[in-house]
Amino acid sequence: LSRCSLSYTPVNMLAENQPANGGTTLNTVYGFIGLGNMGAPMCANLVAAGMSLRVFDAAGTAERTPQGAVVGDSIADLAANTDTIFLSLPDGKVTHAVCEEVLLAADRRVSRIVDFSTTGPEAAGAIGAKLGAAGITFVDAPVSGGRAGAVAGSLTVIASGPGGDVAQLSAAFDAVGGNTFHVGAVPGQAQAVKLLNNFLSATAMAATSEAVLFGQKFGVDISTILDCVNVSSGRNTASADKFPNRVVTGSYDAGFATALMTKDVALYLEQVRVAGTPENIGAVVSARWNAALTDMPESDFTEIYRHIAGESKTRE
Repeated sequence: LSRCSLSYTPVNMLAENQPANGGTTLNTVYGFIGLGNMGAPMCANLVAAGMSLRVFDAAGTAERTPQGAVVGDSIADLAANTDTIFLSLPDGKVTHAVCEEVLLAADRRVSRIVDFSTTGPEAAGAIGAKLGAAGITFVDAPVSGGRAGAVAGSLTVIASGPGGDVAQLSAAFDAVGGNTFHVGAVPGQAQAVKLLNNFLSATAMAATSEAVLFGQKFGVDISTILDCVNVSSGRNTASADKFPNRVVTGSYDAGFATALMTKDVALYLEQVRVAGTPENIGAVVSARWNAALTDMPESDFTEIYRHIAGESKTRE
């Protein structure tokens, strides 16, 4: 990973007529596996954009399928009846298992798999190599923006894979996201950018919690602190969005679990150690999130404020 060079290419500058596995988007049948917290609204936005979609979820497909999509009965069914399959799954282990089932499917039609999940660079590289050996193109495309972004269709899509395929997927990416970045040709590069992004988000949330509590100790109102910071150099995603909209309101409903943030930060730290880059801050942030998860295993990630404030055991 440390030898990979990341470069950003705007998707609209890619050669859209470049041939790639899966052919053109005309008459393409898409599959979608994973209709959970993120997958279901993303799937709904793809259907709303007019795409022909066949879906499956191991936890129950019929009740999770958005209106307009076709209910598939298995992973093998999607592999045999779609051209491109999108994945939105919990982690690299699950993604690997699903891809294994695709490869074992009889009468396989699918020629491209696009993974919206956060799996980590090593997992994405291994999955891409295995699929490639079987003639299936893999596009590593994790997303950022949480459930709110998935519902609104404003996610950031971070893609790595063949440029022609990323260009052909532009309509799908536009349906789920407001911004698409093609960061490189190698699966795993997009995962690296996604992990560093989530690490920065996690750091901002934890650090802002500590800073706000410090200001409150001096009798300054939390809204005043945020108003001041948000027009000053300390402004960040937590102070500008998570605190005013989720913490001050007491809703704690960003739609991204503490467990998932802790997992992503741990994965970031693991890959930092593989790459041999500095980890001083990463190690501290990871320890803080591990403690929050132990304290509040079923919480929204914005509730780290309550953990740091020592309130988590008292809130009803």
